[in-house]
Amino acid sequence: MSARATAHRLTRRIACAALVAACALALVPALASARTVHYWVAAVPRPWNIAPNDKDAINHTPVDTLKSHVSTVVYQRFTKGWNRRVRNESAGLAGPLIRAQVGDTIKVRFTNLDSENPHSMHFHAVRYAPASDGSYIPGFSGRGADVEPGESFTYTLHAIPRSVGVWPYHDHSKSMMESIDGGMSGVLSIRRRGERLPDHENVIVLQAMNGFMTIDGRAFVGNTPVFHARVGDLVQWDVITMGDDFHTFHVHGHRWMSHGTPIDTQTVGPAESFRIRWREDAPGTWLYHCHVESHMMAGMIGIYRVAKEKRP
Repeated sequence: MSARATAHRLTRRIACAALVAACALALVPALASARTVHYWVAAVPRPWNIAPNDKDAINHTPVDTLKSHVSTVVYQRFTKGWNRRVRNESAGLAGPLIRAQVGDTIKVRFTNLDSENPHSMHFHAVRYAPASDGSYIPGFSGRGADVEPGESFTYTLHAIPRSVGVWPYHDHSKSMMESIDGGMSGVLSIRRRGERLPDHENVIVLQAMNGFMTIDGRAFVGNTPVFHARVGDLVQWDVITMGDDFHTFHVHGHRWMSHGTPIDTQTVGPAESFRIRWREDAPGTWLYHCHVESHMMAGMIGIYRVAKEKRP
């Protein structure tokens, strides 16, 4: 082999080695930023009042208090080891807001503190092994699909690029129908890698409950969550529907983009979900509600307050 050929081969080897090293260095930030996020969640029985002020504040009419008081089971967030309850982000029945970024592994450690029924957690949109599916399949599913009273299970989930958005999670055990009707669900919020958190993330679960149309388990203005923001804030709405109904989510005085088109009302069906983001620019007190009129009149309406921008 000539000296020229030997030199050429050596040059190629050096170039290839440099390319491999560059690729390895490029992967370091991505590998370093991948995380495992941990959530400790329990199924907890609790009494619930769908309309604590006992009235429809818009029509000035009383509600049926025999129907508004219910007993149910909810997802409750805890500190490590289920040592202490942590307030869920929702102002109502919705379970903990579970957040992650693409590339993250999510460990949800679940225990069933209901003394009567088995429960589980089934998550939409993320990748997982069948053992972490959380749905009861006779003869096939494992412990995570039907966690008995006093038992625990850890779900291992992976946020992938197709997971970006907001998605429901809910009970999918043998007790699924009763549990979901009682509000046993929550929101999984997955961001793109490096995407900033919003200043306010509002959880909206639209659902019929015991004759009422509810937002996060509450009905009518004065009971449903009041959301707050300030001009200039980045606001995100996480909207899901549970149950059998279709709803149309509407916020007064605001529009957002859907497939390149500005809209102010968006339809969401059973177990469907979407997120809305905007930079707030409309101070005032606004209504948000389902625009199916009979649903709104049955309680699916609330208030959104936007303060003026802070003075420098």
